Amino acid sequence: QVQLVESGGGLVQPGGSLRLSCAASGNIFSINVMGWYRQAPGKQRELVADITVGGSTNYADSVKGRFTISRAKNTVYLQMNSLKFEDTAVYYCCARSPFAYWGQGTQVTVSS
Repeated sequence: QVQLVESGGGLVQPGGSLRLSCAASGNIFSINVMGWYRQAPGKQRELVADITVGGSTNYADSVKGRFTISRAKNTVYLQMNSLKFEDTAVYYCCARSPFAYWGQGTQVTVSS
């Protein structure tokens, strides 16, 4: 089992920045990939970015050049810069081993 605890969401103006954190505990040695997904109202959950144990990263086209995912020990971070209205969503941390584990979600709201 893997437990994930997210933090760092909030309200920010367009053009602003936020950093999300996700701390993993439990059987962390089983984790191959950690990443962030988001779900906006009325939309499907979508991949934002993920990072492998080897450090390879993958980004959604919509966030390339604005978001950066990084990983330190058992914590994964998502630095979000130049935020846009359309980035508003609940952001979920995900850890994948043979199974997928999800965090509880953290709200990011971009509004003026």
